Amino acid sequence: MARAGHPSRVTLRQNSPQGKQAGILMDSVIMTDNLATIRETEIDRTIGALTDMSEVNDALRHTLAI
Repeated sequence: MARAGHPSRVTLRQNSPQGKQAGILMDSVIMTDNLATIRETEIDRTIGALTDMSEVNDALRHTLAI
């Protein structure tokens, strides 16, 4: 949580409606300024899923200056 509070990052609280819907196990920060490309075979498991990506899209626009 120490990485929260930047325009390129989205805070997701476990007990919020969006956090509960996503199924996250703890408070989290989505960091769009720390992107990486990995092979799908390297993913062991899903730790959460968002249905409303609007905040993430806004953070990505800030990161990519678009």
